[in-house]
Amino acid sequence: QVTLVESGGGLVLAGDSLRLSCAASGRSFRSYAMGWFRQAPGKEYEFVAAISWSGGSTSYADSVKGRFTISRDGAKNTVYLQMNVLKPEDTAVYYCAASATYIPTMNGDDYDYWGQGTQVTVST
Repeated sequence: QVTLVESGGGLVLAGDSLRLSCAASGRSFRSYAMGWFRQAPGKEYEFVAAISWSGGSTSYADSVKGRFTISRDGAKNTVYLQMNVLKPEDTAVYYCAASATYIPTMNGDDYDYWGQGTQVTVST
């Protein structure tokens, strides 16, 4: 069992930066690939970024590539999403998820555990 708790969301202006954190507790956190997804009002869940269990491989949605960076700290059992040059279309609830596939999968069905989400709002 893995429990995930996101933090770091908030209200920012377009062009600003935010860093989301996802604190994990439970067994074998280091063996899970981790991902970030988001859901905007009235829209489906959208893949944002993922990182392999080792941290050596990452994947990003085209919409965030070059602006967002995912990383993980095994000693702290925490995954981060650094978000730069935020845009109003990045407004959503951001969810952290853990996958036993080891690889940075973009498929939400591959994730076994999900956090409760943190709201990110980007205004103009």
